[in-house]
Amino acid sequence: MSILLIEDDKGLAELLTEFLSMSGYDVVHCADGEAGLQAALSHTDIDLVLLDVMLPKMNGLDVLKGIRQQSELPVLMLTARGDDLDKVLGLELGADDYLAKPFNDRELLARIRAIIRRTGDKPSSSSEAARENKKMLLQVGDIEIDTQKMSVSCHGSELELTGSEYALLKYLGSKAGELISKDVLSETCLGRRLQAFDRSIDTHISNLRKKLNAVNSSVDIKSQRGRGYGIFV
Repeated sequence: MSILLIEDDKGLAELLTEFLSMSGYDVVHCADGEAGLQAALSHTDIDLVLLDVMLPKMNGLDVLKGIRQQSELPVLMLTARGDDLDKVLGLELGADDYLAKPFNDRELLARIRAIIRRTGDKPSSSSEAARENKKMLLQVGDIEIDTQKMSVSCHGSELELTGSEYALLKYLGSKAGELISKDVLSETCLGRRLQAFDRSIDTHISNLRKKLNAVNSSVDIKSQRGRGYGIFV
């Protein structure tokens, strides 16, 4: 598995590269936003981007915009602690998750593994693929979720979803008609406990609603204050 690290702090980049390498990942490092964007779009073997917000030449949010214009490559943003604006903007632009600096190495590794799990859970061999040859389809209203290909379509058009958006839609679709708490959604779909004042689930749901509305889907993601979210068709 390969990780693209876009980080201008040389000392931190060296520490992260060493830690991630020891954890079994190949690391490609870029020290500025322009080089990072080019690497993200040109390296076909990258599994995840670890992206700092504050970067020279092009900031992390602009790098994320550039990536999302052409790719659904998983992105984990690194933000300054307490900078809620960067967190919200990153999620709205399509980041899969964020982590505030300074962070614990083990928490970083857990976030990376959770993202890769929900974006890369596909058959690992041809024999396994053959056993899974039959399409695994989840139909929710006019939305069709292919859980084998990890794709979502509506009226014949495929929706471009991030890994987090896909995980949320799939889970809510499998529980259609039920309200699911944000705590459960965070642990199940993002792979982490919901923290106080954490708006990640709300932002991902907002992005999902926009994408469903854009294709005129009949699927409605409803919310009830204090109880969570649910899909009703």
